[in-house]
Amino acid sequence: MIPLYDNIPTRVFPVITVLLILINVIVFLYEISLPPQVLQIFIHQYGLLPVDILYFRLDKVITAMFLHGGFAHLFGNMLFLWIFGNNVEDALGRFKFIIFYLISGFGAAITQSVISLVAGNPFIPMIGASGAISGILAAYIKLYPEAKIITFIPPFFFILFALPAWFFIGYWFFIQVLFAMVTPPGIGGVAWYAHIGGFITGWFLIDLMYKPSKAKIVHYSTLR
Repeated sequence: MIPLYDNIPTRVFPVITVLLILINVIVFLYEISLPPQVLQIFIHQYGLLPVDILYFRLDKVITAMFLHGGFAHLFGNMLFLWIFGNNVEDALGRFKFIIFYLISGFGAAITQSVISLVAGNPFIPMIGASGAISGILAAYIKLYPEAKIITFIPPFFFILFALPAWFFIGYWFFIQVLFAMVTPPGIGGVAWYAHIGGFITGWFLIDLMYKPSKAKIVHYSTLR
């Protein structure tokens, strides 16, 4: 399922969401400008190795969030960040949104690193923003469970589906758990446990960081 947009307009322009997207794109353009051997060194230097957690290399947790393994990896993450991040930023405010994003990323990194260490794979680098974005998805489903996500579902090329957020994100999380169960941990590829860890972190963190002073009123736009 590929989300295209939702029906919740933001009250203010999502500055931090846009800034995060721009930084990720700029870093990726730099990545693809590097020769393959230099890129490999760059990824190991700034990506997160599971063993780095043992040495409290928290700096690499942050730098790894802004690296991506290819255009599809980048595009998918930035699409989800834009669709779901702007509304979570709107609810939390800019400063809290940055903190939420980083803590969700930390939760994702620690979860994946621990699983990889237990599996005996301490030197496979982890990169990507998906762990932090998973936390945003958890916040979104709690804040806007009835929002409609306009979704493209291959192979239905000429039909768009308006799926409730609780279903779209719930199905997404189910897929992460399913693949984590059937994929040997710590072998590279998709960091399923990072997605799960980021989501769980965001699920509990949003309750601590979002304290509305009155009943939340959500305005839904007309779907087109």
